[in-house]
Amino acid sequence: MRVIDRAIVKALPVVPRRVVRLVAAPYIAGPTLADARRTVARLNAEGKLATVDVLGEEVQTPEEAEAIAAGYHATLEAIAADGLQAGLSVKLTALGLEIDLDLCRSLLGAVVADAAARGRFVRIDMEDSSCTDSTLRLYRELRESGLDNVGIVLQSCLRRSLDDVASLADLRPDVRICKGIYVEPEEIAYRDPDEIRASYLRILDALVEGGSYVALATHDEWLIQRSLERVAGTGRDAYELQFLLGVREQRASELVAAGHRLRVYVPYGDRWYEYSTRRLKENPAIARTIAMATLGRLVPRRG
Repeated sequence: MRVIDRAIVKALPVVPRRVVRLVAAPYIAGPTLADARRTVARLNAEGKLATVDVLGEEVQTPEEAEAIAAGYHATLEAIAADGLQAGLSVKLTALGLEIDLDLCRSLLGAVVADAAARGRFVRIDMEDSSCTDSTLRLYRELRESGLDNVGIVLQSCLRRSLDDVASLADLRPDVRICKGIYVEPEEIAYRDPDEIRASYLRILDALVEGGSYVALATHDEWLIQRSLERVAGTGRDAYELQFLLGVREQRASELVAAGHRLRVYVPYGDRWYEYSTRRLKENPAIARTIAMATLGRLVPRRG
């Protein structure tokens, strides 16, 4: 079945955009800020927090990066005006990291400063390994400038991540831990699922020992349970769980009912197609669903 799924992923470019949008709809708030506001309000009513991402990875020009940054400023203004319990998730490639480091530094700094003025938090997402050093560098610069409303992400699939915990220890960083979804060379990344899980728990243990706030970003039930065991003695204000929008919603509600803080990642924007196809490539089983939906549209049913 996995071979079939991978074959389907290769065929994604020919799948009609309307079909991709139909299948991906539960995982994206929508193309507009108004969509994101409604989604976050609904989540807040369910006792869940949110982190909002303006979709726009891999921008090609400074003007595109500046437009994404403007979207983040507008989002901060909107969630403050609505009194929503939400912060931001920011991808540095969307702010021009691969175009000009100084441009990215400037745009990111302005977003984090705006968020600080509004009492909001910004999470800098971690992307593929080519971005890791620059991402950690910019995070450290922000913290050393006096901004403490900013956090980072570490991926347990990367062999370096435990060393990164040690290198950041003096900052007592606020860290989201995730498995990581990028396909990396074996010499720098674990491939075996059990090794990735074990690495996740080692990173968590090191962060808890160092007094960091941890955001447990995983839908893996085994890992959720093992992680909650490890943070049980830290107090409910020392950690949170994080889920993607549209994923395991009932389980998310159960965790909230049990008294755990839980935050949902809410992406929105007109670059929904690029985000959707990337997510589908990360999860070929979902791509199979799209293929079946497409086939159903192309093959007429017998009466």
